[in-house]
Amino acid sequence: MQDYYGQTMTASYFSAPRVGMGTSYLPPLESTMQASYKSYAPPFVVSQSLNLPWKPSTYQRGAMRSMPTSLSAPELNPSTLYRDDVVSKVPPLMPSARTALFSKYTPTDWFKSNNQNYRSSDMTRSAAQRLRDENVRICHDTDARTVKTQQESSKNLGNRLQDINFWKSEINHELDEMGKEINDLVAWKLRTENALKETEGPLQIAQECLFNREKRQGIDLVNDNVEKQLIKEVNTIRESQNKLRKAIDRANTHISMSRAAQHELEKDLTDKFRALTIDNKCHQLGNTSHGLAYYRGIEGVDQCVSIPESWAKFSNDNILRSQRERNSSKGLRGDIDSTLQETSNDMWTQNNGVNVAFSGRIAETMDARNSLQSHLARVLQEINEMENNIDVLRKAIADKTAPMQVAQSRLESRTRRPNVELCRDQPQHRLFREVGEIYETVDVLQNRLRAAESALQELCNTKTTLEHDLGVKNNSLYIDKEKCMGTRRTYPTTAKLAGYRGQP
Repeated sequence: MQDYYGQTMTASYFSAPRVGMGTSYLPPLESTMQASYKSYAPPFVVSQSLNLPWKPSTYQRGAMRSMPTSLSAPELNPSTLYRDDVVSKVPPLMPSARTALFSKYTPTDWFKSNNQNYRSSDMTRSAAQRLRDENVRICHDTDARTVKTQQESSKNLGNRLQDINFWKSEINHELDEMGKEINDLVAWKLRTENALKETEGPLQIAQECLFNREKRQGIDLVNDNVEKQLIKEVNTIRESQNKLRKAIDRANTHISMSRAAQHELEKDLTDKFRALTIDNKCHQLGNTSHGLAYYRGIEGVDQCVSIPESWAKFSNDNILRSQRERNSSKGLRGDIDSTLQETSNDMWTQNNGVNVAFSGRIAETMDARNSLQSHLARVLQEINEMENNIDVLRKAIADKTAPMQVAQSRLESRTRRPNVELCRDQPQHRLFREVGEIYETVDVLQNRLRAAESALQELCNTKTTLEHDLGVKNNSLYIDKEKCMGTRRTYPTTAKLAGYRGQP
């Protein structure tokens, strides 16, 4: 049987555990929070006996076996126990002997110690009970607060999902409108480009007409109204081309700005979709959801870059920017339409003016040609008559040869009359006058012949001039009527000049 004599008050706490009891005085916990529990019991007051060696009963039994029995009481007097002369006589005492000699308590101390232990136990139990009640209340309060906080977080997440869905729908609507507007503006830009391409044909026609009219000849190479209208048409077409190029440049610039605004909306929509997916997942998370884990220190990480006001303002600014670009795009489309109508009307009006000038010039040229043909016919007739007249004059001159010969022969024959018979009689005078008259007549006929020949030469020259001028007029008519007007028949319609491929 084990001897507990001399054992300290706390020695039993270090004895072997009882059978059936666990190694811990607290109920087993599955969580790691067990290590965080602390004892709120008052500290145990260590008595003086704890300063003694452990298990004093063991030392006592060993000392009793080795201690001599012949020692008298004076030798065991504490006052003389440690003197040199006594120490040499008395064998060394065991720890249990020292405990028995110096650690004696009175019954009063014993009762006080017990009562103190009772009071300490009561206080500890009361404090533990209050702590348990407080812990239970705190557990209920924290559970309720946790549930309420979780509900509020779920409610806030739900409200956040509604806000994200609202702005997502607004951005989707604005993206649809912006996409339609961009497509419309691109279509108007293509229409303007088609109109610009269509102006190349009229410009080439006008320049070709100017080039062909440079091939006119002589006096017809004149700076007439047709040429002025053609030069004006070239300037009108080039001004129209400049307006269309400016409209295309404005359209390209605005398309770039609209696509930049569209890109911002698409980026914002993508971010909204990702945020909606994440917040929806967070909203559906519960205490029994899969994939839950601890993320130590995550509550201290703040990577937010906006607040609800700035967040809503960001999307609102993107939408307002897109709306401004759309409104500007609508105004630009109106300007492009006005430019197309203006340029097509200007070009077609000038084309009509050129055609009217060509018609007038062709009519004038045809009248001049007809007049030249009429004059040429009369000149030819006059030449023919003049040639006949010359023939008559020549015949008349030739016809005077015989009378001249007759008269001169008479005079010559009468010169052979003898002597006094050579009388200047009346026949002689008449023969003289006849010869003179024939000479005068021949001279007159010669003069008329020369005049007739000169007139015939003038008529021939006139005929040559009229024929040349008639050729010039025919050439001008061929250029204006056949080449220029034939080319201008391919002039595009107002619909094509307005940028339409087919019928508008």
